Amino acid sequence: MKKHLILWMLLLVGITCFAQDIAYLEDMNVPYYSETERKQDAYLAGRCVLDVYYPAQVKDFATVVWFHGGGLTAGEKAVPNELKEKGFAVIAVNYRLYPKVRCPEYIKDAAMAIAWVFRNIERYGGRPDLIFVTGHSAGAYLAMMTGLDKQWLQRHNLDADRIAGLIPLSGNAITHLTVREERGIKNTQPLVDEFAPLYHVRPDAPPLLLMTGDRELEMIGRYDENAYLQRMMKIAGHKNTVLYEFDGYGHDMTAPAFPLLVEFVRTTTKTLRP
Repeated sequence: MKKHLILWMLLLVGITCFAQDIAYLEDMNVPYYSETERKQDAYLAGRCVLDVYYPAQVKDFATVVWFHGGGLTAGEKAVPNELKEKGFAVIAVNYRLYPKVRCPEYIKDAAMAIAWVFRNIERYGGRPDLIFVTGHSAGAYLAMMTGLDKQWLQRHNLDADRIAGLIPLSGNAITHLTVREERGIKNTQPLVDEFAPLYHVRPDAPPLLLMTGDRELEMIGRYDENAYLQRMMKIAGHKNTVLYEFDGYGHDMTAPAFPLLVEFVRTTTKTLRP
């Protein structure tokens, strides 16, 4: 469904700033692979780290896992300012990039990072049943692949349905353009295979909040991919897939998306928290 600029502006005004008086701490460059794996691969050791930004002296908070964009070829972890001081933790993840690695290594990294969060967030004060996975562009693709294709987290003895919510911002729903590039497929040729979130449509997936820019201003077909994913999830019987399209915004559509992301995390947390 199409949502207009006024909607997110009203949400932005309505989101309270109750968390601003809470102190926040950062744990930087934490490796999420084992020491043995890091010793075997220097690129993995340097690249596969994450930053934990969390509220101090607070218990049972929610956590947002954030994967950066960059087409699976570039980008660097950073906690978005728009997600700071919102009462929840944010974990910004680096992952390995093409051409130094090829598909599915970056998906494996994303799953390993999510598994690390499930195993470790309690020692920071967070609840493992309140973990949300999100990202922009390539990061959104990784969020969808790890949340919809259950095999990646099953490798870590985790059920992807434990994720509290998936919040991809302008992600490829078909096979990612870089995965297609690796195979010599041009970016105007669509492909839906096992490396497409669309391939893994299922009714029992976590709640899914899809957001894109304007269909006429976005990257090639990005809105249409997400609209088709929403439609197929509905047909499959999924009860909680929502799509927002931001009029007047292109691929860089995070400004209107962040307030909705924050509200989604807060609303879902209230629902799940006893």
